[in-house]
Amino acid sequence: MSNIKLFESKKVRSEWNEQEQKWYFSIVDVITILTDSPNPQVYWRVMKKRLLDEGNETVTNCNALKMEAADGKMRMTDVANSQQLLRLIQSVPSPKAEPFKLWLAQMGQERLEEIENPELASQRMREIYKAKGYSDEWIEKRMRGIAVRDELTGEWKKRGVKEGLEYSILTAEISKATFGITPRDYKKLKGLTKASENLRDHMTDLELIFTMLGEASTTEIVQNQNAQGFDENKIAAKKGGSVAGKARLDLERKSGRKVVTRQNFKELTESRRRKLKRGEKK
Repeated sequence: MSNIKLFESKKVRSEWNEQEQKWYFSIVDVITILTDSPNPQVYWRVMKKRLLDEGNETVTNCNALKMEAADGKMRMTDVANSQQLLRLIQSVPSPKAEPFKLWLAQMGQERLEEIENPELASQRMREIYKAKGYSDEWIEKRMRGIAVRDELTGEWKKRGVKEGLEYSILTAEISKATFGITPRDYKKLKGLTKASENLRDHMTDLELIFTMLGEASTTEIVQNQNAQGFDENKIAAKKGGSVAGKARLDLERKSGRKVVTRQNFKELTESRRRKLKRGEKK
């Protein structure tokens, strides 16, 4: 399970290893937080070589996982679990070291609690969105969209679709059929240039609703037609997206307004602030 964690509003790419019951974190992201280095990749490369030359076993035992890079592509990234990170942090002079250690401990505890009570994960995500300034109505749609997405990717996994590139291709097919645009171009339209910026976190309520419809329809078609493998699921993705696409076009004809918008979260929240100042409803 891949995820993005926040430390003092800065993102740390992470992945949960179900078999080991451990989080693995991107070392470069941690270096970025601890050092504020303009080039954390180079900082880690130099540090890694020095530690290897010293025979540091922690570095030797570090793994690499595919994670989304700044260009949006999945690339191999050095990762470390909590115990390994605690040892590496000792080699990084930083006033943020101690707060980061506490944060690591909290991440581990929270994950164990979420395994015991899955509702906690949803609750914590709601709190994060609320703290960022999203409305309760938007959060409800976003959370429902996450559940719909999880159901779809669960079907893909069971049916032999490979995580990473194949998931991205199928998602793009649904998006093209739903909105007439790929996720990559959608991000450009909204002015989102960073890989860490999640397109769906910058969607309006209507954009989220049609995203859900496209993915829920795809899940229904996949299940009913028993789609197997990448090719069959690609056909199902186009069909599912077209269901949402037809509904979108119908709404646009009747409302006279486009569903796809250039607005991103910053603009949406600014609009909400202006409405509040004028005494309008959210």
